[in-house]
Amino acid sequence: MKILLTGGAGFIGSHLAERLLSEGHLLEIVDDLNDFYSPQEKHANLDAVRAAGATEFHEADIRDATGMREIVGRFRPEVIVHLAARAGVRPSLEQPLLYEEVNVSATIGLLEAARASGVRKFVFASSSSIYGIANQVPFREDDYHNLPISPYAATKLAGEKICFTYSHLYGLEVVCLRFFTVFGPRQRPDLAIRKFVASIDRGAPIPVFGDGSSGRDYTYVADTVDGIVAALHHQTRYDVFNLGNSHPIDLNTMIRTIEDALGKRAVIDWQPEQPGDVPITFADISKAKRVLGYDPKTKFERGIEQFVSWYRR
Repeated sequence: MKILLTGGAGFIGSHLAERLLSEGHLLEIVDDLNDFYSPQEKHANLDAVRAAGATEFHEADIRDATGMREIVGRFRPEVIVHLAARAGVRPSLEQPLLYEEVNVSATIGLLEAARASGVRKFVFASSSSIYGIANQVPFREDDYHNLPISPYAATKLAGEKICFTYSHLYGLEVVCLRFFTVFGPRQRPDLAIRKFVASIDRGAPIPVFGDGSSGRDYTYVADTVDGIVAALHHQTRYDVFNLGNSHPIDLNTMIRTIEDALGKRAVIDWQPEQPGDVPITFADISKAKRVLGYDPKTKFERGIEQFVSWYRR
């Protein structure tokens, strides 16, 4: 299969790229290597990808609609897997216009490029944050009363809706995947698990917002990649799936698990709750299990052990 992957130098993208190459797919990668976090880490991710197989890399900004149309038109992929985005709830409160440019406008440009080149399928990376203040827990794909409470969440929901529009108008097969707090080796340095591991390891205080009872449905990266790969083979006009673990872990338990893996105790700096943060994410994955055969296998404790091992290397 000919696949164009955006965001392939990132955390999830690099793991997915390795998997696709190992399965013999013809892969090209687009990433702008921006400084949201160290480009050096992204180059290291690309080195790991290249060790898995030959691929062409395009250093390009997905906001450049003309450039993206040229890349797509030259390669003519069967599938575009669109992972590139501005991520993170809290940074989106500071730069909402940037998040709209990258996560909404650039997605429309990529859909236009797909339409112009006859791309068959478009896989869009969405987020559990679209549920916001959810009406029901666990979160179900058929709960349409979404109340996103950050610009990031709103842009991801907008991305899903424009994907539906292109599917409806132009017959593009679209699968939207709602990721739930993915973690594992190469995790972005701005995310809680990596920040906490680094701080606890060096004896620095960790900021804990709220009382530690907030829960997240942490999902190991290999399980998320399994779900993405399954979506590549799912024939549909338009569909949406949760890719979570369906076992939320509260913040206090997350900290204790990291302490056990490191063999060190945390120094906690208690802080008030942050705007934009939701109290819990909790995926109902029954649909993904039934339709995609999605079956996350990595327990949280084991995933943390794997992450700490990678971090120490």
